[in-house]
Order: sequence, then C-alpha cells, then structure tokens
Amino acid sequence: MKKLLIATLLAASLGGGLAFAPVASADVVVVRVAPPPPREEVIPPARSGFVWTPGYWRWNGHRHVWVNGKYVRARHGYYWREPAWAQMDNGRWRMERGRWERGDRDRDGIPNRYDRDRDNDGVPNRVDERPNNPNRY
Repeated sequence: MKKLLIATLLAASLGGGLAFAPVASADVVVVRVAPPPPREEVIPPARSGFVWTPGYWRWNGHRHVWVNGKYVRARHGYYWREPAWAQMDNGRWRMERGRWERGDRDRDGIPNRYDRDRDNDGVPNRVDERPNNPNRY
C-alpha cells in the first residue's frame, strides 16, 4: 500500500509539471496553454444590491473550462476585481483570480473614505447628488 501511494504521488508530480506550474500565491495560476478568447455573454437585467461578475476561462488542471458570469451580492466598501489572464515573458500564461478588493472603487489612489471628490468633477461629495458619476453634465 505504501509503495502504491509513493508511486501515485511521484506520477502525479511528474505529470502535473507538464502544463501546470504551482505558484506561491493561491490566487495565481500559471500554465503553458493560452486561454481561448472570452465568450460573448448576455447579461441579465441589473439587480439592486448585486454586482455582475463576468465569465472567464478557468484552468482545471488539464484544460481551460468556461465559467459563466453571475450576479453576486455587493459588499459595501469593496469592488470586484475581475479574473485576468496575461502572457508572461517565458511564454506561459498567468491568471489572477477574481476577488473583492477594499476601498478605492474609482481607482484614483485615494481610499473613498478620505476622498472628498470621488468622481473628480469639482463638486465635493457632501453636496454632489451623484458623487460616483464622472460623466455627469
């Protein structure tokens, strides 16, 4: 039994290195196979209190598998960072998984709790009817 377990672990470690290279962070996946182009998705009507998380190609250890987009409950003070694939210099592909990130929703470098003009329209948030709309006229 012990020899079978050792042989299985050895085979798994040799076979797994062909397409998948483990990385220190659990939120990052590195593979040698490029992901297919993203699929077109029909986004259902918006739901109040929810955020749309678009679909993406996930690596299942052997191949890319499409994961459909969905609505998830919004988290106050956080924004959703989408999963992203990027090609590395060595020809491999790196995927950072989607995750909730704290604070800076408008990504201007200032946490929103300290930002006095989130949409940078010149109107302070305390008197702005729509403080998150940079396209208002």
